[in-house]
Amino acid sequence: MGTSVRHGVKNAARLIRRPFVSIAVRVGALISLPTTISKIGNPLLSILRPRFRGHVNALADTKHVLIVRLDEIGDVVLTTPFLRELRRNFPNAKVSLVVKPAVVNLVERCPYVDAVLSYDWESERNLNVWRRHWRALRFSRRFWRQDPIDLAILPRWDSDIYHGAFLAYFCAAIRRVTYSERVNEVKQRLNAGYDHLFTDIVTNGGVAHEVERNLNVLRFLGSSINSEQLELWLDGDDELFADRLLHRENTSGVIALGIGKRDPRKMWPISNFVQVGTWLSDTFRARILVLGGQEEKPLAEQLSEELGNAVINAVGKTTLRQAAALLKRCQLYVGIDSGLMHIAAAAGVPVVAIFCHPRDGSPVHANAPQRFGPWGVPSTILQPEPLPPCRDACVATEAHCILGVSVEMVKEAVMRQLAMPGPAV
Repeated sequence: MGTSVRHGVKNAARLIRRPFVSIAVRVGALISLPTTISKIGNPLLSILRPRFRGHVNALADTKHVLIVRLDEIGDVVLTTPFLRELRRNFPNAKVSLVVKPAVVNLVERCPYVDAVLSYDWESERNLNVWRRHWRALRFSRRFWRQDPIDLAILPRWDSDIYHGAFLAYFCAAIRRVTYSERVNEVKQRLNAGYDHLFTDIVTNGGVAHEVERNLNVLRFLGSSINSEQLELWLDGDDELFADRLLHRENTSGVIALGIGKRDPRKMWPISNFVQVGTWLSDTFRARILVLGGQEEKPLAEQLSEELGNAVINAVGKTTLRQAAALLKRCQLYVGIDSGLMHIAAAAGVPVVAIFCHPRDGSPVHANAPQRFGPWGVPSTILQPEPLPPCRDACVATEAHCILGVSVEMVKEAVMRQLAMPGPAV
């Protein structure tokens, strides 16, 4: 058969199956149960991409890797070793990373990925499940239509509340890897049937830090790990912004206070931060840097009113990378468990972390420091005793157990971290 004839046959086949596949895959996307979607979608995706039925050697044959990481700032920071080690093990593959819009600024300078894509899963909260599936399908079409995915990885160990599993599935990757829905009880309840959307299931349970959990996915694929160190990817403008701000403030000794968090149960009273800030200023002649988003502005303004010129209020005035550049220039981070805490650790700054999760609480809970403690830097983790009715975790909807962490406990931890009794930082 001549070349032109072969091309004609292939083009005709594509034209014939395209309308069928488009309609059928959309029907599959509108089914709410993941098991049903997989039963309908697998044969349809096999028609769309015959290689979908095949197998790819993760290290040798992979040409395009998709990483779905729709989580919050801290989760993404804890994924930075994963991205570096992925690139080292897949040096010739194209790597695409999908994150939520609020995190794009943090990763868009990452040297280990070729494309950073933004997917606004939060806009789905008021949509029914059918429309969420449809949005995931439409977003993923760009991959399996124009730039086929060989390997899709969803490294999240906990429940997938971000619809990331469906992005990984609808991209029609030959190999799709994630943690099993059975690794913990909550995930088994919230993500029932999700295992059917993947070809490879990681079953590691037990207690582990999220950095290790991310890297364990690569180990599952047969990859080697050289380093578990966190990273930040800043540019010259970010560094210049930080230098100019601190030079304008005419200060050398800076300590960052992490005062805000979306989860109310993680909030330490601002009056406590005022006491700590006053003590830091009086005892160490330190300037107090506060960072955060627009929602932290009222707290930062209250702190500024109480401490006056001792505060460098940059809340709502920086990008994530600019905030990271400022944190790099601090002697210490003192504050609650938040994305800024993880950025500070990635910047190499010692941390005093105030957790709401009670001592002897469940080590696999989403607020447990065993999973989300500061990584790779000198740190002190402060945890309260549980307040009734809490036991394995703080179950309140507002600040509760965290109130058991006293100002004196924080001061003692700061002294240990600074390890210097002198009057200046």
